[in-house]
Amino acid sequence: MTGLLSRRPAVTGFAIFTLVMVVAFAGLGIWQLQRRAEKHALIALLNERLGAAPEALPASSQWSSLTPARDEFRRISFSATYAPLPDAMVYSAGSAVRDDVSGPGTWAFLPARLADGNTIVVNTGFVQNTMQDRAQQDRAVRRLITGDPVQLSGYLRFPESAGTLTPPESVAKRLWFTRDHLAMSRVLGWVEGGKTVAPFYVDLETPAPESGIPKPGPLSVHLKDDHLQYAITWFTLAFAVVIAFGVWWRGQRRG
Repeated sequence: MTGLLSRRPAVTGFAIFTLVMVVAFAGLGIWQLQRRAEKHALIALLNERLGAAPEALPASSQWSSLTPARDEFRRISFSATYAPLPDAMVYSAGSAVRDDVSGPGTWAFLPARLADGNTIVVNTGFVQNTMQDRAQQDRAVRRLITGDPVQLSGYLRFPESAGTLTPPESVAKRLWFTRDHLAMSRVLGWVEGGKTVAPFYVDLETPAPESGIPKPGPLSVHLKDDHLQYAITWFTLAFAVVIAFGVWWRGQRRG
């Protein structure tokens, strides 16, 4: 009897520990399933936007109401003239939304003037610029600046924020490491005469220059989706804890 009584606190304590672990692991598994459902909904939404026919560029009076949640990756079409102003390079180690881009290089960002004088910043495409060479970038974008309006089609994108470990921009090389077109506009003087620059930029889809450089192109969704595997792992751990408690408790009863 004394031995039985002395084992009760141990059994109770281990049972509580097991219950806590099972609840925690099962909760993490359920959370991963919820994230999987959200990720699938996001992928479906982005595919719908990327596959839609291009719309007209929103009027400048609507720009302030645009948000990443509602408008990122919307396809648009508009006419603009590339401004004879300095371009900006944005370093890239590859692309998560472009199947045809791999390896290091730079994106060529250029300001384009609308008929009303406001500015749309355009990511005109990828330059295989492994050394972030300013002269190579200049040669690539110079032929785009013709002074004539061009019909452009692409995707609405919103600026990124620099992370803690993001290198600072090099103003001398006009090289950035985040897609922050508003910072580029301030530094490079892309806005003139009291006009404004759009709070979004455009990832260009068409047209492509005859040389193919810079290289624009269509976007596609490639979001990582490992949530089911993670959920199975957490549920397996919860089951393993229950089995471990059962084996231990059976040994205690025999003893």
